[in-house]
Amino acid sequence: AVDIPCSAYRSSWVSPRIEWKFQKGSSLVLFYYGGELTEPYRNRVRFSPTAIHFESVTREDSGKYICEVVVGDGSHIAKSEVTLTVQGEDT
Repeated sequence: AVDIPCSAYRSSWVSPRIEWKFQKGSSLVLFYYGGELTEPYRNRVRFSPTAIHFESVTREDSGKYICEVVVGDGSHIAKSEVTLTVQGEDT
């Protein structure tokens, strides 16, 4: 299992909107948006404001995870990135 932290998140913010994107090469996947996990992540990922939790990962999950926190009317956006590298055999 893997936890990927959203270090941009601050608990003091009032009702921030959180979006997660996954970047692999030139493709960008929006996988947490509008309070919902998108397919195919919905069955594999648990969301919390401070991190996402993968029950299991494969090499396909290697890439850059971008957390964006939008506060208020969108005038303030905080962003953090984590690069995940999965090595070895798929488990």
